[in-house]
Amino acid sequence: MLNILILCTANSARSILGEALINRLGAGRLRAYSAGSHPRGEPNPDALAMLADKGYDISGFSSKSWDVFSEPDAPKMDIVITVCDSAAGETCPLWPGTPVKAHWGIPDPAHRGETVQERRAAFEEAYRLLQLRVQALLALPLETMDAAELRRALAGIGRLDGATPMALEA
Repeated sequence: MLNILILCTANSARSILGEALINRLGAGRLRAYSAGSHPRGEPNPDALAMLADKGYDISGFSSKSWDVFSEPDAPKMDIVITVCDSAAGETCPLWPGTPVKAHWGIPDPAHRGETVQERRAAFEEAYRLLQLRVQALLALPLETMDAAELRRALAGIGRLDGATPMALEA
């Protein structure tokens, strides 16, 4: 099973959504965690509400520092993916092992919309984009790819709007 760390500055919205999606869709094949460089301290309530509506158990989600995953007893990460541009530009801790790093920029839903419906639509769009990218990731022969192949494939997924596996071949 591959371990994936999803990073975003506050670890309250996009990284939480990514963790949820990877753990649901990649069950048995992938294990996801999330963290942030400057964690908010709690997940965004709109993110948790949407996940709960989609049938996720939201009790285990937390906003935590990425430093947790650089500790000696932390799970070894195989892949580290940033989902926000500011986290992608920051100097990350040294991760145990040599994880493959990638960036999948997703617009921040936390600062969009003034009404509940507008905020929900922004979170639904972020979820949709992440879901398509996770599905493209799961279409890869992850178990047989070397680090360079995986890095290229992850970068390609990060550049996709639709993130369909067939788009990777283009």
